[in-house]
Amino acid sequence: MWENEWRKNIWHIISGPWDVIVIGGGITGAGILREATRLGLHALLVEQRDFAWGTSSRSSKLVHGGLRYLKEGKLTLTRESVQERQHLLHEGPGLIDPLGFLLTVYKGDSPGRWTYEMGLTVYDLLALRWDHAYYSPQDFQLLAPHISLDDLQGGFRFGDAQTDDARLTMRVIREAVADGATAINYVKADTLIMDRGEVMGVELTNMMDGGQAKAYARVVINATGAWADILREHVGEMAHIRPLRGSHLIFPSWRLPVAQAVSFLHPFDHRPVFIFPWEKVTLVGTTDVDHGEALDDEPRISAGEVAYLMAAVDYQFPSLSISLGDVVSTYAGVRPVIGTGKLDPSEESRDHVIWEDHGMVTVTGGKLTTFRLIALDVLKAILHIFPEIPEPSHDMPVLNQVNQKVPPGYDLHEAIWRRLQGRYGADAGPLVKAAQAGELELISGTDTIWAELRWAARDEGVCHLDDLLLRRTRLGLILPRGAETITPMVEAICQAELGWSDGRWKKELADYQSLIACCYSLPKNESIPDWKGPLLEVLKQRKASQPSRRQKIIRRSSLTAAVALFIAAILLLIWRLIKPIKRV
Repeated sequence: MWENEWRKNIWHIISGPWDVIVIGGGITGAGILREATRLGLHALLVEQRDFAWGTSSRSSKLVHGGLRYLKEGKLTLTRESVQERQHLLHEGPGLIDPLGFLLTVYKGDSPGRWTYEMGLTVYDLLALRWDHAYYSPQDFQLLAPHISLDDLQGGFRFGDAQTDDARLTMRVIREAVADGATAINYVKADTLIMDRGEVMGVELTNMMDGGQAKAYARVVINATGAWADILREHVGEMAHIRPLRGSHLIFPSWRLPVAQAVSFLHPFDHRPVFIFPWEKVTLVGTTDVDHGEALDDEPRISAGEVAYLMAAVDYQFPSLSISLGDVVSTYAGVRPVIGTGKLDPSEESRDHVIWEDHGMVTVTGGKLTTFRLIALDVLKAILHIFPEIPEPSHDMPVLNQVNQKVPPGYDLHEAIWRRLQGRYGADAGPLVKAAQAGELELISGTDTIWAELRWAARDEGVCHLDDLLLRRTRLGLILPRGAETITPMVEAICQAELGWSDGRWKKELADYQSLIACCYSLPKNESIPDWKGPLLEVLKQRKASQPSRRQKIIRRSSLTAAVALFIAAILLLIWRLIKPIKRV
């Protein structure tokens, strides 16, 4: 699909004219490209860096309904999210898989057990299933060994899902291209082409060789996420994006072992944080802070964020004595959130918005889980430009159907084939056939087989080494020092496939190693604030402020009455929300 002279071939036709030009190669742009192509539109997607380079490879990897949105009263957003989660689980096994969540309840927590019970009941009803249960402290410890037992009252288990966000983005783009779309990375939209005050196209720069071109379309869609304001300012619109950074720490699974996600309130600010298994490592996240750095610079975790997340680990798993030396890697992403002036970044809405400015449609915000719904909303917004096309349908599958069974003659374990089918879709078979001797074996410490490297280098638009090791595969995140120990084997498999000279390989490797050291590793230890002292002080204050027995009885009585009234009202509202839903 993207082999040999693919970039040159696309560049020859890039001027169009197109029906739709999508700017931005994250999951939102990918979803729009996919749905536009399904409607028969002649569509082009351009991305100034690599596909999924931004937020769509740096998320928390969760496909979830957003339990916390219930607290904000956003029933519709939660309902849409849990429904889309169910679609993705059904259609993308091996890419979107179930993930059990454990929700701790400690003495003095607010919200407490009954508020969580109420929220999880609503959560399950919106998903049209019952998938949560409460456990005593003793039983909960069996589900989460090593967890702190100090003041533990118990906890809940409920179901959500997780994914490889970069591979999800790639699969959606590839399925669009297979149906006739055009997509190219490392092509920047420099400025808009205007005619009589209306956007008619974009001026493009090929970031690989400096070539320039003008591309024309009936409509230009700005799906650049945190960069959305840049193009809107070209047509005189005000900035609305508040870039927020979310950072994560990655640990070896043997050092921080969790079989399911553990969710709890951070002792410092009572924000929900997660510790969960992913790709044979353990992720800890996430932060939510204003990102003041230049958007075009690779984001990285700050020293303060490291201390914040380490305090969370120490608080929840004190017996493991986790240290900075246990960290395998870090990563940070920038969320495109619509700023409303709230003091606390976490209180800003995660809803998506669509603006139409002088013929350009901008979409930003939203959640990974609801990318298909966002795409459909965008296409509905441009239907007046294309009266010849049908209205977008929610009944279409999100992902193309794949064959779950291992084909005859494939010497693969079922679990490996399932994973390949999920991440590569229809390309899973050609990937296996392209493998050379020994390349169907797993890379030690991972679920990735060597053949995935060859396939990505040959047919997935890799332009730089970080494309290969941080997005096509996640080896640079899950193996120490950016997968340093396997780079000789990566060179042996991929250099010829990429057509890189020895000099080009050395430069790519040096640039990649510099990137890992700068943006995917810890800051210098001496710059990281102490978190143990502040954590100890917070825990002392918590014990000193425990309510008296009389206060507890009064609170419990008031809460019981409030819960009863709330549940009655919510169940009535949920019945009215669920009634018109069509199952697919």
